[in-house]
Amino acid sequence: MWIVELLKGLQGELVVLIASAIPVIEVRGSIPLGIMYYKLNAFNVVMLSIIGSVLPVFPLLWVLNNLTEKLRKVKVFDKFITWLFERTRSKSKLIKDLELVGLTLFIGVPLPGTGVWTGAIAAYLFGLPLIPSFFCCLFGTAIASVIVWMISAGVMRFF
Repeated sequence: MWIVELLKGLQGELVVLIASAIPVIEVRGSIPLGIMYYKLNAFNVVMLSIIGSVLPVFPLLWVLNNLTEKLRKVKVFDKFITWLFERTRSKSKLIKDLELVGLTLFIGVPLPGTGVWTGAIAAYLFGLPLIPSFFCCLFGTAIASVIVWMISAGVMRFF
């Protein structure tokens, strides 16, 4: 796994924490990594993954709220932001319809294209309040972590 090679030499717990904060990997990758590759205690892996996953939420929401319009003045950033926002809107019907509950459920389903990063962007796009959005991200990632842990534990029984 490329993340293991990149972070070679670091303790497994730190790798799990860092991996869970990386978009796309998040808890869907950090929990199996910690349990199956590093053979760490499952409870510790889940807790580290939840913490790592929500670490970027406030900085991400702050950047979105404070720098998006400034970044849009630069052509390359404008293209990226437009693409990112269109992609997020296309996957976020649940959030649009159910707002904070939808945000929690959206993040809580550990599928590609869902998760804290996409959820935080969707919260910004739909104008959801900052503090409740953070707690939705926390609860949603906790739900996803338990689901991924259960799947990982089930897979471990076969090895």
